[in-house]
Amino acid sequence: MRILVIETATAACSVALFQNGTLLAHNHDVVGRGHAEHLIPMIGALPDQGRADLILVDCGPGSFTGVRVGVAAARGLGLGWKAPVQGFSSLALIAAGDWPDGAPALAVAINGGHGQIFVQSFAAGPMRPLSDLKSLTPEAAGDSVAEHIILGSGAEALVAARGHGEVIASDPDAKNAMKIPENMRSERATPLYGRAPDAKPPSIRIAP
Repeated sequence: MRILVIETATAACSVALFQNGTLLAHNHDVVGRGHAEHLIPMIGALPDQGRADLILVDCGPGSFTGVRVGVAAARGLGLGWKAPVQGFSSLALIAAGDWPDGAPALAVAINGGHGQIFVQSFAAGPMRPLSDLKSLTPEAAGDSVAEHIILGSGAEALVAARGHGEVIASDPDAKNAMKIPENMRSERATPLYGRAPDAKPPSIRIAP
């Protein structure tokens, strides 16, 4: 089975193509913005233009725009190729990709905007969530997260706020998707924003 993995939820943008669990090809770049412009050429550069039997997509949390770009692309390709589309969490991808040997548990924290970070704890053997996904200030996250090792773009802020811990700055990378336990990469391919949208509908005033 061929599996295409799409990751656009953070400042990074990456794709990977697997054949029966073996990595065939991979593209990864830290783009910041402009995921829509980078993603399709990245997929097109893969063998057979990335055509696959199954598509896995990072559903977030992360950038609202990046999440939407990845999910929309995955759904569109899935429709065209008649391939199922499944989702996974960006925090799970980071944890699975950069888990230090021997660590029984760790937390992942990534920048979430508005002075907050998205944070979640995971246990090893096999990897599984220890807590729900939360969007918190670094100070609040420092009070609630007990794990010593913190991965991700928000790790430094969390550790600085609580005054102790080991920081591993990590970006999600599509090539690590097969390291996520299967039950954690078989979710519905719907955006996982982690908090309410920034934009709010305008209020409507009715004249008396």
